Amino acid sequence: MSLFKRLRDLTLSNVYALIEKAEDPVKLTDQYIRDMTEDLEDAEKAVASQIALEKKFKQLYEDQAALVLKRSEQAQLAAQAQNVDLARRALEEKHAAEQKTSEYQVSFTRNKELADNLRIKLDEMRKQLTDMKDKRETLAARYNAAKTQQEINKAMSSFGSDSAASGLKRMEEKMLQMEAQAEASNELASSKGKSLDEEFANLGKDTKVEDELAALMKQYEKK
Repeated sequence: MSLFKRLRDLTLSNVYALIEKAEDPVKLTDQYIRDMTEDLEDAEKAVASQIALEKKFKQLYEDQAALVLKRSEQAQLAAQAQNVDLARRALEEKHAAEQKTSEYQVSFTRNKELADNLRIKLDEMRKQLTDMKDKRETLAARYNAAKTQQEINKAMSSFGSDSAASGLKRMEEKMLQMEAQAEASNELASSKGKSLDEEFANLGKDTKVEDELAALMKQYEKK
């Protein structure tokens, strides 16, 4: 017996409550949909058989009703022709057809009511299956969003750990050290790269400053 058939007495809202509590609601919903689809297929076959009975008794009822009318007209024609035997036979068949008409009408009415009830239940089952499929899409979206959020939270938690912070600090210190070494290398390369002329030019610049300073000081010497 399928899962849905075991729980067919539950209302759809109770079924939804069970699904919400499931560890994997999407998987359980898919199982319900499969079981409901099987039930729906069985119900459609049952309804088709009942509709066939309805149509059968409807046809029998209509055929006998038509025969009643036909034999009644024939009895009148036979009476007009003064054919007593033929009129009697027509009336006998008319009465037999009237009895069958009554019986077939009862059977037709009963089977039509059964078929109508089954049609209503079939429509309800189709609606429930549609609702379940819609519920499945909603659940799948929520379930996937929740799983994604959990994965993101798990990944983000590592960014706030002490190991990540200390690692970042070590990287910054390493970069500062590398930058300082690069600057020192540039200064060393600059000093080594000066030509002899540049050094004499710089030497001359230093002498000019000293000469100017000496002249300036001499102006203010006490006499």
